Amino acid sequence: MSPAETYVWRPGPERLERSRVARLARAHGVDGIDALRARSVADVAWYWDAVVADLGLRFSRGYSQVLDLSAGITDAEWFVGGELNVADACLARWAEDPDARDRTAVVHEAEDGSLDSLTFAELDDRVRRVSAGLRGLGLRRGDAVALYLPMVTEAVVAFYAAARIGAVVVPLFSGFAPGAIASRLADGEVRAVVVAESTVRRGRTVAMLPAIRDAVAQSPSVSHVVVVGTPGPGETAWADLSAHDPETGPAEPMAAADTLLLAYTSGTTGKPKGAVHTHAGFLVKTASEVAYSFDVGPGGVFCWITDMGWIMGPLSIVGTHANGATLVLYEGSPDVPDLGRLWQLAERHRVTMLGVSPTLIRTIRSSGAGPFDLSSVHTLGSTGEPWDPESYEWLAREVFGGRVPIINFSGGTEVGGSFLAPYPVEPIASCSLGGPSLGMDVDVVDAAGQPVRGEIGELVCRQPWPAMTRGVWRDRERYLEAYWSTFPGLWRHGDHAIVDQEGRWFLRGRSDDVMNVAGKRLAPAEVEAVLIAHPDVAEAAVVGVPDPKKGEAVWAFWVPRAGAAENPDIVEELRRMVGEELGKPFAPSLVRRVAQLPKTRSAKIMRRAVRAAALGEDPGDLSGAENPGALDVVRAAVGRSS
Repeated sequence: MSPAETYVWRPGPERLERSRVARLARAHGVDGIDALRARSVADVAWYWDAVVADLGLRFSRGYSQVLDLSAGITDAEWFVGGELNVADACLARWAEDPDARDRTAVVHEAEDGSLDSLTFAELDDRVRRVSAGLRGLGLRRGDAVALYLPMVTEAVVAFYAAARIGAVVVPLFSGFAPGAIASRLADGEVRAVVVAESTVRRGRTVAMLPAIRDAVAQSPSVSHVVVVGTPGPGETAWADLSAHDPETGPAEPMAAADTLLLAYTSGTTGKPKGAVHTHAGFLVKTASEVAYSFDVGPGGVFCWITDMGWIMGPLSIVGTHANGATLVLYEGSPDVPDLGRLWQLAERHRVTMLGVSPTLIRTIRSSGAGPFDLSSVHTLGSTGEPWDPESYEWLAREVFGGRVPIINFSGGTEVGGSFLAPYPVEPIASCSLGGPSLGMDVDVVDAAGQPVRGEIGELVCRQPWPAMTRGVWRDRERYLEAYWSTFPGLWRHGDHAIVDQEGRWFLRGRSDDVMNVAGKRLAPAEVEAVLIAHPDVAEAAVVGVPDPKKGEAVWAFWVPRAGAAENPDIVEELRRMVGEELGKPFAPSLVRRVAQLPKTRSAKIMRRAVRAAALGEDPGDLSGAENPGALDVVRAAVGRSS
């Protein structure tokens, strides 16, 4: 029995009866999740219409047609003729409800433990005030407003306030340097930026305003800089916007296809790529994710340590509030004061849906942090990178006693949510992504575009979905080339995946990460899972490098667990483990111990940057890196200078 088969979550009667996805299936006379998956793609228009009705998503004007494919799959039109505004659908709906208006909408906890919160009524009032303030600056429907903010309540208010007036929201990663900010401000033709004066990371005050000032100096489209904190000459104080009389009446009515936000993807080189998301599409997709995958509804408490610049930031905001739940924000590093901080957040705020990352869990596991009261946690969420069985099963069995499903879902910035996700009403094998998300007609195909099972292939989608990006902002050819040029009529996402003989789905990393060793494709995650199984290894990154005999050779970099003793034999032990598990040709030709690996703020290991550093090449865009200095550690490990 392989490690991936040693643990399976199995739902009990409560999940099968009371979960939101079970109630959806039952309302439509569908028996079980597999049948619901099948029906949701047999008629995608039926499914997404059913989501709107089931979740009570509010349109100010009803749509006359769910889906129009007259312009082709690349340009699908959803909810034709409908009008709505995300701010109205997510806030006013609850603020106007006497039973919901005093429910907590957002809680912010800072690294130092300070707290603030807003009810739905208070959040709606704050949004209406800031919306009036934005209009007072001359901002109007269609103008782009960038947010360079940590995960604080002002980020939520600014997001909804911009959306309320019909502006286009441009969330920026809070760790971007001036050059990365300026390129996005220019591409989006941003008119206003909302920025925090500073934030805190690991007890240190990190100034944010200087980077914006440098970027704005290169950005002639920007007319206004709004500062949460103390503004400088020519800048506007956030407090002044908040002091306006609140707008009355409904939010700006937006057509279903009107742009809500530009979500920029991080790349290795070249111009940033802005994925276009709409009011209706993003609302409906994210609401369905939070309701059905994560089983969150009114009274639920959703917490995911993320950033506004990653798609999980806007997804957390819109998806949580569309379902009338409480959003918990954390500002700071999740390892302060120690690695128990994640569990402390869950305990203190009675979190019901807790988002985690495999890298963070591996680190926590090595620390021995605990114990905490995690009884409120009903569901775990995970995205962004593959799991190793040992860490997954430690979390599922030892931390949560097998009572909580891990909803390991995969999608992306351009998807606006997930392609693949298990549901709490089905058995979930260790590390598995379960199967296709509801309404997502995904498949795994070979180089000829034919479906494959039991071997690695390309992840594709055969039909459109509401949150499918409307394109790359002002670059149609790039949109068609990136997603539609490989397989005619199929969206190619750039992920490698495998569906095993039991029908379970697993990701094997980005297509451009996959190695070709002696003619066989090998995913870095497969090797990393073996390495992490060693008791001394906390993290690992595996990359392929040119090799005259094999085509590519495997190089491995590993980080020791806390307290791991020096072991002169570990290199050979690791090589032997990989050879025994995957085959001798795949044993790493180079194994190096390093103190750290480069990661994004959301804790993804940046393999392409590791490979570039190891080969002495330009790593490209590092604007999304949390610790770019780690590349010097990798260079030193292979004897290269920076």
